[in-house]
Amino acid sequence: DDIKIVLLFWADWHDDSVALKESVLPALASSSNDDTLQFGSVEAEVQTALSEKYSVTLVPSFVFLNNGIVMERIEGDVEISDVTQAVQRLVVSKTPLQTATADTGTSSNDNDTSSSPTPEKEQISEEEALNARLKRLVRSSEVMLFMKGTPDAPRCGFSRQAIEILKENNIAFGSFDILTDNDVRQGLKTFSDWPTYPQLYAKGEFMGGLDIMKEMKEDGSASLADQLGVAPEPTLEDRLKKIINRDRIMVFMKGVPSAPRCGFSRQIVEILNENGASYDAFNILEDEQVRQGLKEFSDWPTYPQLYVDGDLVGGLDIVKEMVDSGDFKELIQG
Repeated sequence: DDIKIVLLFWADWHDDSVALKESVLPALASSSNDDTLQFGSVEAEVQTALSEKYSVTLVPSFVFLNNGIVMERIEGDVEISDVTQAVQRLVVSKTPLQTATADTGTSSNDNDTSSSPTPEKEQISEEEALNARLKRLVRSSEVMLFMKGTPDAPRCGFSRQAIEILKENNIAFGSFDILTDNDVRQGLKTFSDWPTYPQLYAKGEFMGGLDIMKEMKEDGSASLADQLGVAPEPTLEDRLKKIINRDRIMVFMKGVPSAPRCGFSRQIVEILNENGASYDAFNILEDEQVRQGLKEFSDWPTYPQLYVDGDLVGGLDIVKEMVDSGDFKELIQG
């Protein structure tokens, strides 16, 4: 009997892929009545041998196997309906070897190839499958850059310049290293009708290469984000201001109020609680960008830091002085 397997490649940092593993995959398995059909999940960055074997470079990815042969794959922006239909196709599928054997067996003439798939038909099928994959890839992030290398390690000067432009303009983006997949590398040239890399997509629409990106950057009539039709990623300063104003009284500390991670943070929490303050807290140990950025933003080198009405009050020593003078109670009561 055929052994048909549906594999989901996921990563613990990718929430959508985790949700697919924990809910969708078990639901598919429980609804299947086919004894030959098996379902499994693969943590892509842990079981790297399997990821390399099946050329998985993106999570989430579904790979559909019949006797070890990849029949179909779905990558990136996964629609549950597409997965369900692919499972149904897998159930009724035959491997290329089985198909060839069946075709030969039904032929009454050794030279009769009418029942065998023609090379042209096979080529069209492969082309359609690649185009379907490319459509999913270009939509896998709101802004998608196809480049040589990765954002942290570009493999050519043009790709490096494209990364710099996107980062300078606070554009959040996904990327695909075309050096790792020659099918995508060659197929996207035709798909985009663009012969070189890098290539930039926004909301599934091809925007152009590096020269187009430079022209858009230099266009003074609109920001790059507006031209791409996306919202710019908040700057660190914007993030800090938003967190500072999350509550009237905000304390930036090591740990959380219920479990401070240093004596200074514990003392400031005790002072706030003893004075009946209603406040919110931010654990700077969980966000290194905020931890370092707030020091410069506040011009205050240590933690904890206390903010009231969006203004810096100071650290623990300042708070203690205000408690001793009687000013602290008045401050937190507004």
